[in-house]
Parts: sequence; structure tokens; C-alpha cells
Amino acid sequence: MNKKKGLGKWVIARFQHETNTFSPIATPLAAFNPLWGQDAYRDQENAQTAMGAFIQIAKQEHVDIVTPVCAFSNPSGSVCAKAYERICNSIVEAVAQGCDAILLDLHGAMVSEHEVDGEGALLKTIRSIAPNIPIAVALDLHANVTPMMIQNSDVMVSFKTYPHIDMYDTGIHAGELLRDMLKEKIRPTMAFRQIPLLSHTLRSNTNEGAMKLAVEAATELEKKPGILGVSILAGFSLADFKDAGMSVIVIADELSSPSNDLAEHCADQLENLILSQADGFIYESSPINTALQKASELAQSPQKGPVLLLDHSDNVMSGGPCDTTDILEAALQFGLSNIACGPFADPATVQKLIQLGVGEKATIELGNKSGWKYRGITKAPLQLTGVVKAISDGQILVTGPIFQGSLLSMGPSILFETANAQIVISSNRVEPYDVAVMTDLGIDLESKSYVLLKSRMYCRPVFFPLSKGFVECDSDQGGPTSSNYDWFDIKHIRRPIYPLDSGINPQ
Repeated sequence: MNKKKGLGKWVIARFQHETNTFSPIATPLAAFNPLWGQDAYRDQENAQTAMGAFIQIAKQEHVDIVTPVCAFSNPSGSVCAKAYERICNSIVEAVAQGCDAILLDLHGAMVSEHEVDGEGALLKTIRSIAPNIPIAVALDLHANVTPMMIQNSDVMVSFKTYPHIDMYDTGIHAGELLRDMLKEKIRPTMAFRQIPLLSHTLRSNTNEGAMKLAVEAATELEKKPGILGVSILAGFSLADFKDAGMSVIVIADELSSPSNDLAEHCADQLENLILSQADGFIYESSPINTALQKASELAQSPQKGPVLLLDHSDNVMSGGPCDTTDILEAALQFGLSNIACGPFADPATVQKLIQLGVGEKATIELGNKSGWKYRGITKAPLQLTGVVKAISDGQILVTGPIFQGSLLSMGPSILFETANAQIVISSNRVEPYDVAVMTDLGIDLESKSYVLLKSRMYCRPVFFPLSKGFVECDSDQGGPTSSNYDWFDIKHIRRPIYPLDSGINPQ
């Protein structure tokens, strides 16, 4: 390849995990489905991810591209030490061989068994062996940004959307800043604020409320001369370590504004705005019967389509095991019918029903097998009688805006029909960010009264257009991703922090 002077070789990698330290799901190396070297490059070259964007910029600049790894895991428990070390070592070794730039597609809320600040420790190691090489990082909006992460990077930019539909755009933003830094067009400096606010994920929807206001303010500040990037980080509260919580990053150009005052001033402005809206980042769960009553009333609307029941007590993309049955049980006990629901991850039940075959009647014991305990109590599986209606290999090419073009693998899957519900049972735990998790098994969504999804946000771009409304459902018995902090024995997050400390007024 031809090289442009000063740009040389770029190391580009992806290592993403949002760690729910309360999740019963282990996170070994296999959970990341890691791709190494050229396999990582081929997988990400045209991907709508930050890593995909990094590669496109590198190709435009005709640099040598090294892609040591692409590793992504759905949220789950703390990352196993061996997995963390193996993936980090691949990146560190690539950097140690010499490069001119480092571009990393990280999440920002990773906790491993031996490193509670997963990304910070990785960046510190990289910086120690390449102290003068610029480092650009793309982050998830739910990153728990730490001082170590800031100190050991030059450019750090996060998503501005939740649901996340700007992964690629964020990579372009971060990558172009690093490219311009290499060309000496800019000299980035970052201002960082940790905010004493433990926001709820359901209040980080960028289409409404306080989060929308904060992101709009950030976007407006980016138009200011000398400001290169502004990120509002909602944080991820179920990663129980010191630095969990909201934060702000502002990047300014020292060439345009020789002092650091511009970035610091903007960071102060955003921090004050967020603190003034503190209660808008806090979510109060309704009792499940109150939520179901609302759903029943919505179902009477003449508008076509089902009512969505969003089970945010077991949300896959927050570390849920995808096998708790509380919301389904409550819906059935409440008297709801004509329900489509799932996917429930229960590989043992899938295998049993595959052996029986389509058309066969069976009594199954569904879910509650992952090891999640409700304050020390393990629930028994839900017993249901019904018929095997369909069998699928569970391989779905995603057409929606989130992970568009990627493969969603439910594994061997079943459609099981009872008197009141059609239930998708999968081998793998998956987030329903494509309607095909149900339609591929033969469910006619528009004919349903209710669709129960183990999702709080990722389902919205594809399921909302088909529905007449939605209700957010939290288990009264707690859940691994519940929005009720009372269910979690939080020990390590910095204090005081709102709303854990009720006497604290963040304003």
C-alpha cells in the first residue's frame, strides 16, 4: 500500500462488554466469539460499527492496517480473567510491534475478575509501551468513564443515541479527529466531569426527557468554534464499582483555543445542566399489576397492532439471562391472552421439543435455570402445556438499524403454543432487535393482542412501528436487570451519589 507521510500504520481493534456484576451469566472467552487478525478485518471492514468506521478512514488514508482482534459479547457477569488477558494481550502485542496510531472500539463499562476498570487498565498498559502514539477511543453511551481512561487516551467520543443507531457515526467522529491530529491540523485536549448521579437505563433514551435535553445541548456545543466533540455518558449502574455513573467529556482544540478554559467551561455548563435535571434521570418502576392494567386498557384502543410488554427486569443487553418468567406468569395470572412472547433462552427445553417434533403436545418446564436468585431464593421453572408449532435454526440476518447486516444467532429455536400464548424458546439468549426473532417462526405480530419482549430499548426501532402502544414491566420479585436499585446489594460505587443517598441533592 502507498503510505502518506506521518500516517504509517494504524492498530484498530474492538473489545466490547457491558458488565452487569449482578448477572449470573459467566463471560468466558467463547462469549466474545473473538476474531483475530485478518478474520477480524474481514468481519468489520463493512460493518456499521465504530471499528468498521475506523477501517474505512484508514483505507482512505492508505495506511497499513493491523486488526489484532474483534471481540464483542452481550452483557453478562464479570469478564473471566483469562478472556480479558487474552484479548488485551493481542492488542498490546500489536502495539508493541510499532504503529503510528491506535483506534479502539470499546464499550466503557467493562469489569473483569482482576481489573475492575477494564478499559482503563487496557489503555494504561498501551500508553506505557507507546507513550507518544495517539489513541482514539469510541465508547458506548452507557460507558462508566474513569479518570484512568481519560488520562491514557487523546480522543474519546461516545454514541449520542439510545437505542444505539450511531455506532458507525461515532467511529467516524473519533477516527477523523485522530487523523486530523496526526496531520497536525488539531491538538485535542479533553475536559472530564464525573457526575454524582446514578442514572437508570430507562432514562437514557435520547428521544425523550432529560437525556434528550442533555444530548441536544452537547450537539449544540459541538458547533462552537474550537470544540471538537462533546459526549454525554449515561453510565451503567449495574456495574458495581467505584466509577459507575454519569459523566461528560468535552474535547477542545488547543490550536484554536490555546488555554484549556474552553473545554472546562463547556464541561461545567453540561454538568450543571444535568444536575438541574437530576430527577429526570431516575426511573420509578410501577407494580406489575399496575403495568398490566395499563396494557389491558391500551389493548382496547381501535388502533391496529399489539400492545408491547417490555420486560426490563430481564433485559438481555443489560446482562439478563433471558430466562426469568415473572412477567409472563403475571400476565397469564392477570388474564391476558393472545400473547406472543420471548425469546426465552432455554436450550434444554428446545432440545426436548425438537426430539418430539412439530405438532406434538408437551408439558414443559420453562426458564428460571440460569442461576439468578431473588434475594437468595431460586424460582422453579414455569410449567406450561402446549403444542410444538415450528422449529428453526435461529439464524437471522438483521435488517433493522441496530447491528444492520449482522447475523443474530438464536441457535435452534422453537415456537411453543399454549392456550393463551405463542412462546419463542431459543438456545441462545438474544436481544429482540429484529422482528424476525418471532416472524421467522410463523408469528403474525399484527394479529396479537400483546407482544412480551425481553428488552427495554433495542426492540423499539423495529417493534414500535407495528404496535399501538407499550408498557414497561418490572418484576415485583426483582430481576437481574431490574430498574429498582433496592434489589441490588450495591457495595462499591462511589458515595454519596443520587438517588442511592436520598439525603443528597445533586443540585
